[in-house]
Amino acid sequence: MTRVAGRRAIADLLARTRPLTARSVLATVLLGAPAPELGVSDLIVAASVFGISAGATRTSLWRMVANGELSMSNATYALDGGLLERRDSVEDAARPAHTLSTPWERTWDLAVVSAGRRPATERLELRKAAAALHLAEIREGVWTRPDNLDPQRLRRSRAVLDQQCLHYRHATTNINIESITTLFQLGPWAHDARRLTDAMTNELDPTLGDATDTLAYLFTLSITVVRHLQLDPQLPAELLPNDWPAAVLRNTYRHYDAAFKRRLNHAMAPSERLASTPQT
Repeated sequence: MTRVAGRRAIADLLARTRPLTARSVLATVLLGAPAPELGVSDLIVAASVFGISAGATRTSLWRMVANGELSMSNATYALDGGLLERRDSVEDAARPAHTLSTPWERTWDLAVVSAGRRPATERLELRKAAAALHLAEIREGVWTRPDNLDPQRLRRSRAVLDQQCLHYRHATTNINIESITTLFQLGPWAHDARRLTDAMTNELDPTLGDATDTLAYLFTLSITVVRHLQLDPQLPAELLPNDWPAAVLRNTYRHYDAAFKRRLNHAMAPSERLASTPQT
C-alpha cells in the first residue's frame, strides 16, 4: 500500500480527531513527555514544528494555567487537574493488557445512578468518567463491567462515580457472550484497531523517508491511535474473541511512537530538545 492510499484508508478515523490547535499540541507534548513537565523554551520549539508561533504558544500556556490544566513555576509548565489524570489514562492505554488487569473471579462491577434530577454538566461528567473507567451503559443510569481492573484507578473519575452512583462490587450475572459483544461494541472496535495498525505499519515502512512535512499527519495519527486504545474495554480474556487485536495495536504503536520521536527530534534539531509523544 502506498503512503497516500494508506492515509486515505483511515481518513474517516482521523476526521474524528479535532484539528491541531496550540492547546492540543501543548497538552499532547506534555502528556507524552517522560515527566509531565517541560520548560517554556522546549514547548515553544515543539509547537513551532507544527506552525504555531511563540506568541500563540505563550497565550495558550497562560490560558491553560488559568483553566487549571497546567501549573507554572520558574518557566516550567507541568500538567495539573484533569490533564494530569488523563496522563495516567494515556499511559495505561499503551501498556500490555496483562499489566492492567487483575485476576478475574467472574464477577462484575455495577454503578447505578442514585441522584435525582441532575444538571446536564453533571450527566456529561458522569459519562466521561464512566468511559474513562471502561464501564458500559447497560441501560440508562446503569453502568457495568467485569471486575478485573484496579478499583482505585483514575481517582478523579472514580470520585465522579462515587458522587452520583451507588456501587455494587463482586456481582454475578447471566449475561451471555453475544450481549457482551454488543454492549462493549467489540466488533467495531476491533475493525478500527486493525485499520489503525495497518496505517501505522504503512508509516513505519523505511522507504517512506523522514520528511518533516508529514509530522502533522503523524501527530494526528498517534493521537487517534491512543484515543482508540483508551476505548479498549479491557475485558478478561475469557470474554474476548480469539483474534482480539488490542495486543497487536499496542505493540505496533510502541514501534510507531519511537519512530515519531526520532522524526520530531530531527525536526527540532539542532536544539536537541527532548521530544514528547503525541498521546491526547
